Amino acid sequence: MMNRRQFVLTAAAAATLPRFTFAQASASGLILHTDKPGAIVPNNFVGLSYETQQLSEPEYFSAANTGLVAQFKALAPHGVLRLGGNTSDYGYWKPTPTSTPPPRPKRDYKIGDPPPDLYYGVTPEAVKNLRAFLDATGWTCLYGINLGTNTPALAADEAAFVYKTLGGTSEGGKLEYLQVGNEADRFATTIRDPKLTGHPWNADAFLAEWLTFANAIIARVPNAKFGLPDVASNAEWITAVGDRLKDNPIRSHVAGISHHYYIGGPPSNPAMTIQKILTTDPRVRKDAALVMASADKLHTQYRMTEGNTCFRGGKPGVSDVFAAALWSADYMLTLASLGYAGVNLHGGDGQMVANSLGGKLPGDELVLAEHGDPTTHPHPYYTPIAHIGDEYLLEPVAYGMKFAGLFAGSTIVPVDFNPGAVNATAYAAKRPDGNLLVAFINKDLTQPLPLPATPQSNWVPSYVLSASSPNAREATLTDTNRTRLTAIPPATAVLFGQIR
Repeated sequence: MMNRRQFVLTAAAAATLPRFTFAQASASGLILHTDKPGAIVPNNFVGLSYETQQLSEPEYFSAANTGLVAQFKALAPHGVLRLGGNTSDYGYWKPTPTSTPPPRPKRDYKIGDPPPDLYYGVTPEAVKNLRAFLDATGWTCLYGINLGTNTPALAADEAAFVYKTLGGTSEGGKLEYLQVGNEADRFATTIRDPKLTGHPWNADAFLAEWLTFANAIIARVPNAKFGLPDVASNAEWITAVGDRLKDNPIRSHVAGISHHYYIGGPPSNPAMTIQKILTTDPRVRKDAALVMASADKLHTQYRMTEGNTCFRGGKPGVSDVFAAALWSADYMLTLASLGYAGVNLHGGDGQMVANSLGGKLPGDELVLAEHGDPTTHPHPYYTPIAHIGDEYLLEPVAYGMKFAGLFAGSTIVPVDFNPGAVNATAYAAKRPDGNLLVAFINKDLTQPLPLPATPQSNWVPSYVLSASSPNAREATLTDTNRTRLTAIPPATAVLFGQIR
């Protein structure tokens, strides 16, 4: 067994492995379309998102931070670290100790956003340490650069050093692409408030400003790649990017369409419950359709670069329990089936996320109101990797990510699945070695999911994601080939097939 403090794969494997001979149809509501292969799930599909301000502590993303290195490797042998978040637009490039920040634009303070006086420097030491961290983990990086309170010249200076130090992945380096600006669709109420600037802030205004930064960077780094628009929720901006840039020469520098997704929030919202996060959200596929259309116009990939269960730091009892593992497994495999290049779930150091929200985590108030101790919870509450005491720990949501990561390197097999009255989903993929994987995620809190009664398969699980209850603070992911199943228990995910 393994929990968030321990990851142990059992060594034994039974001789009887699942055998699938489905063609176009099989019994009991499951149809696998093996003749219609879908997208290939990238080997680095699993990703994490951290606040860029984390770089203000150069020792954090460092090869010397062995506890964090170990948990990145435990989460996925290859992944993508994204640096961005609200604090992304308040940092500045500080190449020397005497470097000064750029002039700050006028703005009003909106409760829940970074305070107007937030400033921090990103130094060459931090970027060099980041390279060593990525080398130690086997991961690559999406690097966020300030758009909101920066100048094109400073952005170009930073980008030049980042490319020199990290190296682009197309040349064997560690940098997938740059993201200039974070959630610019929200700037109208903060950094680009029309009441203060005197002109509207919309997708066209964003793209005009973004192009000045991108062109300045390309002048210094001719092979620079970018992801955009990295919006919080305004899907219309995603469409605008595809429409406006499809005939622009800069299109060859666009490496990805990026966007964010949180189920809802804030933590004080009584509607943010375990049942809520385990209910299929139609917005996921609706937004994905727009993302895919824009990416097609630009002939590029697409990625969900920041998201989680409950925005503003997560909700205790929802974001830090086993139900979040079922959600992350299901959400990530949904996006994998839609051809996404990857998913980055947000987390990191509690203070950095608190800084991005105005100085505190709203979830702490909920814990204190119930006479609990917030320090015993992960901070932020939704983080996949928590730092509690002297330990870095995989949280339940990370085990759902690990479950989805078992599909990495495989080709999606389209699935038709009718679970009846049970709240469940199914996914399938074919490994490069020809082995077929089938995953069932039973999100139902009370009903078991009967498995198809077909002689063509032996339902002997390879991996089981489970816990003592949906609100358990721990999760287990076992590698096992032991007992044939006839049903998936409530609040349990199972993968059938051989992983080598």
